[in-house]
Amino acid sequence: SRLCIFNSSLILFQVYITIMMLPVIVAIVVCLASYIYRSLKPPPPRVCGVPHGPPITSPRIKLSDGRYLAYRESGVDRASANHKIIVVHGFNNSKDMELPISKDLVEELGICFLFFDRAGYGESDPHPSRTVKSEAYDIQELADKLNIGPKFYVIGLSVGAYSVYSCLKYIPHRLAGAVLVVPFVSYWWTKVPQDILCKAFKLLPEDVRWTFRVAHYVPWLLYWWLTQKWFPSSSIISGNSALLSDTDLVIIKKMLENPNPQTEKVRQQGDHECLHRDMIAGFATWEFDPTELENPFTEGGGSVHMWQGTEDRFVPREINEYISKKLPWIKYHEVQGYGHLLSEEEQKCEDIIKALLVE
Repeated sequence: SRLCIFNSSLILFQVYITIMMLPVIVAIVVCLASYIYRSLKPPPPRVCGVPHGPPITSPRIKLSDGRYLAYRESGVDRASANHKIIVVHGFNNSKDMELPISKDLVEELGICFLFFDRAGYGESDPHPSRTVKSEAYDIQELADKLNIGPKFYVIGLSVGAYSVYSCLKYIPHRLAGAVLVVPFVSYWWTKVPQDILCKAFKLLPEDVRWTFRVAHYVPWLLYWWLTQKWFPSSSIISGNSALLSDTDLVIIKKMLENPNPQTEKVRQQGDHECLHRDMIAGFATWEFDPTELENPFTEGGGSVHMWQGTEDRFVPREINEYISKKLPWIKYHEVQGYGHLLSEEEQKCEDIIKALLVE
């Protein structure tokens, strides 16, 4: 009977302790849930033009969904231009990028360049539901609002090239010509052979591979992945030079001697609204595969070009070589000795423009 009394007392003591500890346990669970929620949830964007947001300093057009797109023009006057070229900037860049082309060549060919901030970059409103497809229609609306005519050229640089693929798919009738410069590749395209994709993917640093996997498989975790401190997340965000070729390093050194004062505006609305959403859109499952695109210029009147540096460590050339072979109507230009920043060199940039407009 003494044992029964002891066991009963022990059970009552355990129940008492459990009841006393329950508020503490609940508090710990609530705090943990709150921490996880804050870690996963990106901060609200600092939208331009709203109270406490960055100021609007550039001309903008209003899109049909209510968003604003900021743009910049350079070159000859739009009304008298022979060629109107919409330039699509790459990752961590903006409409304030510069193409190193001589003024004489621009005037000789009569080029009007139209640069714009893609959604969430610079002074363009964020677009939480942006996709590869939406990029083409942003470009089309920009062209229509600025009355640049029924046809125009597009040049996409690096990640900005997925916008050009989108134009080739969804608005080919609006194009006078197109250029993909060191173009973005997705390692989850369905029509490119898996052995080529896997081989190219393995050439990337491990932290970059993990970031791309998160962007593709669990995009809702990308903000946490790129802001957590437990694991190395991505040298693309941190600016690690491991992905830069020797030529890239020389070009960057020259660029740093004359820094662009507008660079600070690129990410002013928040990294998640520009950089993170850019990766999420690019590495999402596409509605089409680049190898399935059709030539928009079967009757002449335009051309599509792809430029690839042989030393590019951001975009492994094997995938772009394959695409160019599957689509022989894309004129493939391989530049020996150059890396990802080949368009930052004046002669190479002029070669890109001349191939599109003159040859």
